[in-house]
Amino acid sequence: MQFKQIIDENDTTAGKVFDLIIQFLIITSLVSFSIETIPGLSETTLRVLKIIEIATVSVFSLEYLCRLYFAENKLKFIFSFYGIIDLLAILPFFIAHGIDLRSIRIVRLFRLFRIFKVFRYSRAIQRLKQMFFTVKEELILFLIATGFLLYIASVGIYYFESNTQPEQFKSVLHCLWWAIVTLTTIGYGDVYPVTAGGKIFTSIIALIGIGVVAVPTGLIASALTKVIRDEKQN
Repeated sequence: MQFKQIIDENDTTAGKVFDLIIQFLIITSLVSFSIETIPGLSETTLRVLKIIEIATVSVFSLEYLCRLYFAENKLKFIFSFYGIIDLLAILPFFIAHGIDLRSIRIVRLFRLFRIFKVFRYSRAIQRLKQMFFTVKEELILFLIATGFLLYIASVGIYYFESNTQPEQFKSVLHCLWWAIVTLTTIGYGDVYPVTAGGKIFTSIIALIGIGVVAVPTGLIASALTKVIRDEKQN
């Protein structure tokens, strides 16, 4: 069996084993990266984590070069979705002061779906796909309307609170954070109104926010129910 088949194809036992090993190394590198962010780690732990990083990046780099070498259209591979992700997953290691993009390796786990042919055979995913196509126009329209509403809420609270709290509501753009957390009913409480008008306005926006959360939920649930019903009828 050629090495090219092991890398590019997963219909064989060797191909599946190769892909599973790569997925295991991806998970190992993600866990290692997460542990590395814990403050106060001992020198021994940091040394072990560094060794793990060097080992995994070495394998990822070799895999990337092999995929590039065996690719029929090398430029197409380089600029493909997985080609870019694979490169970004290893590039920061070779750049001393670059942005740490190791966490992006989690995207590579999507190849795991390919191993088990999930996208080809999963009826659930097909239902979700049909559901989104069913309500695509409604969701787009709703997102546009939500964007308008966020802007209106930002402008409104700016006029009510900017004079009283110039630091928290210094501009419409600064008010956008308040608008988002209020309209989505999260309400962190880090920025809140103190004037009577601002409180009344906030109450109105919060009530509207309940509908903002409910509308897409209802659209998606209704569309999914319709897809399942049509599937049973056919």
